[in-house]
Amino acid sequence: MQDLKKYNQPVPRYTSYPTVPFWEPESFTIEAYKKTLQSAYWESSKEVSIYIHLPFCESLCTYCACNTRITKNHQVEGPYLDHVLKEWELYLEMLPEKPLIREIHLGGGTPTFFASENLNKLLSGIISKATLSKEFQMSFEGHPANTRTSHLETLHAIGFNRVSFGIQDFDLNVQKLINRMQSFEQVKAITEKAREIGYTSVNYDVVYGLPGQTPESVQNTLDQIIELKPERIAYYSYAHVPVLRPAQKSYESHLPNADEKWEFMQLGKEAFKAAGYEEVGMDHYVLPGDELLEAREEGELHRNFMGYTPFTSKLLVGLGVSAISDSWSGFAQNEKSIPKYYEILDKGQLPIERGHIHTKADLFFRKHILHLMCDFKTRWHEAEFLEYGILLNYEMLDQLQDEGLITYSDEGMMVLPEGKEVIRVICSALDARMNSSKREHQFSKAV
Repeated sequence: MQDLKKYNQPVPRYTSYPTVPFWEPESFTIEAYKKTLQSAYWESSKEVSIYIHLPFCESLCTYCACNTRITKNHQVEGPYLDHVLKEWELYLEMLPEKPLIREIHLGGGTPTFFASENLNKLLSGIISKATLSKEFQMSFEGHPANTRTSHLETLHAIGFNRVSFGIQDFDLNVQKLINRMQSFEQVKAITEKAREIGYTSVNYDVVYGLPGQTPESVQNTLDQIIELKPERIAYYSYAHVPVLRPAQKSYESHLPNADEKWEFMQLGKEAFKAAGYEEVGMDHYVLPGDELLEAREEGELHRNFMGYTPFTSKLLVGLGVSAISDSWSGFAQNEKSIPKYYEILDKGQLPIERGHIHTKADLFFRKHILHLMCDFKTRWHEAEFLEYGILLNYEMLDQLQDEGLITYSDEGMMVLPEGKEVIRVICSALDARMNSSKREHQFSKAV
């Protein structure tokens, strides 16, 4: 296991490809993006997934790398939601026909910062202008300390059956260092309430590598999580990027070292496996019977900006500040400033700050990196390399193969069991844009 630690290097998380630092915004146009949007609409049989970014939080969690706005003034709710609905209207004008909503996810920030009646207004406004797919799914992220019964009841009445609670860690010292306070009792109570109301899937987000963590504290957190038996667990490596998130500098002296962080990852894997969870993709663990397992077996597992899903989505519309839309052949990211977001929408324009239109090579690498992230294998044909003028990082691929982490040939690649622990590094061998750049410092380490 010691040899794998040399692969603990800065690499993208590959939520998308190309990753944001390697977009080409200078060649992006709104008109070109609209064409990709309309094409994806037909390719997805009119289905659309919707991500809504709700950025407000009452306090700053210092570990967090999300785009957030800290305020205790809840008067911001109404104007923000009104503008999100304006943005949705602009998308509806671009789509050829009334869309089918396949998926809605509320992320943040803290979606449960918003009053339940305001969330109802937002979602009613979105759904009323579309048709729900027969197999629609709706999920939201909730803070255990401020998710109320009214949130759970209101959203469940609309059609939400999945909720994700940000746990991160149960240790009091760790919680103080990252300014994220919620007790085991609070998490247990809101989990039980969600199940009582009818939520069929509860997910916990858990982070290892946080300041103040020790093997003992991590094991205690894992034991407490397993006691509550959430249907899904996302066990993430903490991303330390103080250049982008200055608040992270406040606790640098308390961060675990690389060896300790690796140990925490192994503790999680062993604990979840012993408790009966199965690993799906990377960083995700689910109980037997979960639809993600079925999707994996059928080759339908997909990953986008919202995480793993049991179906392939060709069109994802991101609403709200900083949200990213994905039309498969292009990306578009909204303005990160709320005042600027409002200003552009009030002019009747899409609030897009930057974007990227994929080249043929981008689409090639995107497809294969996605397959590796979901299935740990992918198939290609030599003719593809000739057609697109693609060169792989053969030196790195040979090294990975020699060390028993992958096998590859002119017909494809398979990640071997030990290689799964450094899957992001393996994907980076297929990242033509990163391999030709020196911008690795913008990324956190693989583990």
